[in-house]
Amino acid sequence: MDVFEILETLQERAMHDSQLKDMLLETKKDPDPVFAFCRKCRELGYELYPMELVTAGEEFYAAMKRSTNGGGENSPMLEGEDDLYEMFFVALEQKD
Repeated sequence: MDVFEILETLQERAMHDSQLKDMLLETKKDPDPVFAFCRKCRELGYELYPMELVTAGEEFYAAMKRSTNGGGENSPMLEGEDDLYEMFFVALEQKD
């Protein structure tokens, strides 16, 4: 399972399981929330590590940027599109 599949699966599960959702949201209160989130993912059986999470977002954003106008200086700036972690929680929090 890649990072996108893990996040999608967890998000889907959390949408239907309020206890899981609360556990995942609780990780944001940790002094190091990304590490806490990834640790919780591993406890749940999903092999996810902080560097994988960061790298996947950056790679996704880079591919998207290359696909617009040839990826040159005139490519639109897509604010926050490289942060899969934040996008995961925004979607989770919007379902309240």
